[in-house]
Amino acid sequence: MLRAVSEVGLDPVATTPLPAVKAPAGRMGRRRRIAVWALVVAASVIAILSVLTTWVHRQVLDNHAWTKASATAIQDPTIRSAIATQVVTQLYDNVDVAAQLRQQLPPDFKRLAGPAAAALREPATQAVELLLAQERFQTLFVRASSAAQQQLVAVLENKTGHGISTGNGDVTLDIGVLLREVATQLGLPASVISNLPPDVGVITVAHSDQLNTAQKGVRAIKILSVWLLVLVLAMYVLAIYLAVGERRKTLAHIGWGLTIAGLVTLVARHFIGNYVVNTLSQPENRTPVRHLWLIETAILGQIGWAIVMYGLLTVLAALIAGPTPIATSLRREVAPVLNRRPELTWGATAVVWLLLILWGPTHALRTWWGILLLAVLLAAGVWVLRRQTLVEFPNAGLEHGTPSLVVRVTAGARKLTHRAPHAPAATVTSSTADELDRLLALRDKGALTQDEFEQAKKLALASP
Repeated sequence: MLRAVSEVGLDPVATTPLPAVKAPAGRMGRRRRIAVWALVVAASVIAILSVLTTWVHRQVLDNHAWTKASATAIQDPTIRSAIATQVVTQLYDNVDVAAQLRQQLPPDFKRLAGPAAAALREPATQAVELLLAQERFQTLFVRASSAAQQQLVAVLENKTGHGISTGNGDVTLDIGVLLREVATQLGLPASVISNLPPDVGVITVAHSDQLNTAQKGVRAIKILSVWLLVLVLAMYVLAIYLAVGERRKTLAHIGWGLTIAGLVTLVARHFIGNYVVNTLSQPENRTPVRHLWLIETAILGQIGWAIVMYGLLTVLAALIAGPTPIATSLRREVAPVLNRRPELTWGATAVVWLLLILWGPTHALRTWWGILLLAVLLAAGVWVLRRQTLVEFPNAGLEHGTPSLVVRVTAGARKLTHRAPHAPAATVTSSTADELDRLLALRDKGALTQDEFEQAKKLALASP
C-alpha cells in the first residue's frame, strides 16, 4: 500500500484517515423560514439606503472628493462652454460694452457700437472657453468650488457660530476672481474692471435660513452612513445563523439581494439624473447639466457596481458549495489540500487577501474596516469550505485508487525532476527511423544547425 502511495507522489503520513466531521443536521420550520426571508429582504432594502447615505457622506461632505469632482468638471468641454457663457453673461450684465466701444470708435462709427457689442458676444465666449482650458484658470475655478463646499459644510454642520442654528450667512460660489482675470485677458480697461460690483460672479447656492432641515439631514447621514452598513451585515449574519439546514441557499439569496440592491442604485442614478436634467434645467443647459450630474454621482455609480460585484461573488461562493456536478468535482479536486495541508490552504488565502488589498478595486478595500472585513469573510469562507470537504471527502486522493488532480500534478513534477540524466537509448523503431530521416533532411537543407540536429536526435532516440 505504501509503495502504491509513493508512486503517485503522496506522503504516507497524509494517508492517515482524518477524524470524522458530522454534517449539519436539521431543517427550518415555517416560521423560521419566514423570519430568514424577512431578514434578507429587509437588509437588502436597507442596503440601498446605506448606499445613498454613504454617497452623500463621501461626495458632498468630503472636500477632497468634491475638489476632485470640480477638477473633472472644469476639464469637460461641455461644462467649460456653459461656464464661459455664464462668465460672459456676467460681464455684459455688469459692463456697458457698447458704451466702452463707443468711446474707442471714431465719431463716424460710434453708432455701430451697439451692433458691434452684440456681435462680439459669441467671440468673447469662445475666447473665455480657450482661457478656461488653461491650467491657471482651471485652478481658480477649483479653488472657488472648494471654498464654496467648505462654506456649505460649515453651515450644514452648524460650525459658523454667532449663536444661530443655521450659521451667519448665505452659501455662495464666488467666481469673481475668475471673472476679473478673464476680463483682463479680454482686454477690458483696468478702470472698468475696478468698477465692477463687489458681488459680481457671486452665485448664491443656498440661504442660511433655508438650511435648518438640511442640517438635521446631515447629522442623520453622518450617523446612518456607518450604522446602516453595520445593521445590514448583522441582519445577513443573523439570517444565515437561523437558516439551519438551508444556509447555502440563504447565502445565495443574500448574494442576489445585494446584486439587486446594486442594480437598483444604478437604475435610480439614471432615472433621477434624467429628472434633474429634464425638469430642473433649461433646455439649452441640459447637456452640461447631464455631464455635471454624471461627474457628481460617479462615486454613487462606483458603489452600485461594487455592490453588484459583491453580490455576484456571494452567489458564486454559494454555487461552489452547492450539489451541482461541477461544484462537487471542484471540491473533490481541492479536498486533498484543504483537508491535509491546512498550512498551504491558509497561506494561499493570505496571499489572495494581500493581493486584493494591493489592488484595491473598491473603496472599501482601501479602508481599514474594509480590509478587516475582507479578512474575516475570506477566513470564514475557507473554514466553511474545508469543513464541507472533510464531510464529503474524508479520504480525498485515495478513493478507488485514483489520485486527485493536485496529487497528479505534484507526482508528474516529481518524476520530471527525478528523471535520470542519461536515459538508456531506446530501440530504433520504424517511426524513430523516419523521424531521424526527417531531421537529416532538415539539416541538409540548412533548416537545422548541427547542434540543433544533435539535440533533436537525442530526443528522438529517447522517446518510446
